Amino acid sequence: MSCQHEANEDDYHNHDHSGCDHSHDDEAETGHTDSLYSKVLVDKAWCLNESEPDSIKRVFKPWHLRMDTTRFVTSSSGDDPELLVYVPFSGMVKLKSVFVWGGASDEAPESIRVFANRDDLDFDNVAGATPTQEWDLVRGARAPVEYPVRPAKFAAVRSLTLHLPRSFATDNGDDDERTKLCFLSFRGDWMPLTANPVISVYELTPNAADHKAPASELSHSSIS
Repeated sequence: MSCQHEANEDDYHNHDHSGCDHSHDDEAETGHTDSLYSKVLVDKAWCLNESEPDSIKRVFKPWHLRMDTTRFVTSSSGDDPELLVYVPFSGMVKLKSVFVWGGASDEAPESIRVFANRDDLDFDNVAGATPTQEWDLVRGARAPVEYPVRPAKFAAVRSLTLHLPRSFATDNGDDDERTKLCFLSFRGDWMPLTANPVISVYELTPNAADHKAPASELSHSSIS
């Protein structure tokens, strides 16, 4: 299967995710009945240092368009590869995993740092903040890769902030170190918000000693 597929924006982007509670047949057929695609508030998602305003919205795609590399977000310049992405949900989420893919080239992100329920992060403070979990990403992946989370750390999530510090091109000493992201998706259990949602303080202040899973625990699995 080719990694290039023409995609019609009207097919998946121009509908209101905030009130959407329908199932997506393509996801159900592949077993992803716990997809959170319809629960992402795409219109309220944002990205710092994107080359084109609101281009982050292009990476939230239905499962059958996961291989589309014609719609993506890139960092604004070749010598500043950092991206910071904010993803709010329409309810409370018990997160199971994150799918990340920047294509097979070295423009793909090298690592990702994920923060649960933090809406105060920017480039001035994110580098010194302790992520809820982080991963080194798979290099040269030809399809989106699933990264399981530690469930106890993501049991009551209203939003995620994802920090992509650099691309694989940075390691090569390339003049252009731009970071590219083609697909971002999540799996988990969703429930509507109650009148007074309670988020555990433990979830907001994770233990720095165990925020990063060892490589043996990550169990990367490429989905094609």
